[in-house]
Amino acid sequence: MLLSRSLLVIGVLSTVTFGCARRNKANIPEAKSVTVAPAPAPVPKAAARDLTDVMTDELKLQPDQQGKVRSILSGTVEKVNEARQRNAGNQTALMTELKKINADSEGQLKAVLTDVQYKQYQAKKRQMQAQMQARRTSK
Repeated sequence: MLLSRSLLVIGVLSTVTFGCARRNKANIPEAKSVTVAPAPAPVPKAAARDLTDVMTDELKLQPDQQGKVRSILSGTVEKVNEARQRNAGNQTALMTELKKINADSEGQLKAVLTDVQYKQYQAKKRQMQAQMQARRTSK
């Protein structure tokens, strides 16, 4: 008697459980495929080295300045790549983080460069930005 009651209880519980599972499954909307933009290609680490070399020539950096600038730019490249990876699907968050990284990098560079070098750097940067803007509008 006890065995038949246990079997009956197990049977009722399993029927209720599977019935609820089937009914709930029917109410679950089907997942739609979402295309996620691929993460942008990482900035190569050599970019920091190359930019340091250009800045050394353009701004006549001293050897101690060159090492500090290379360190700043290497750190910036790493932070940018991390930010791109973290915010691959969120362009607004990525741009916000990149602006912070850029401001931090600019502050560090300003501390390393002389006033004259920093002014030359700013002028060259504006010139390069204008060239990039001209390329974008001509496409």
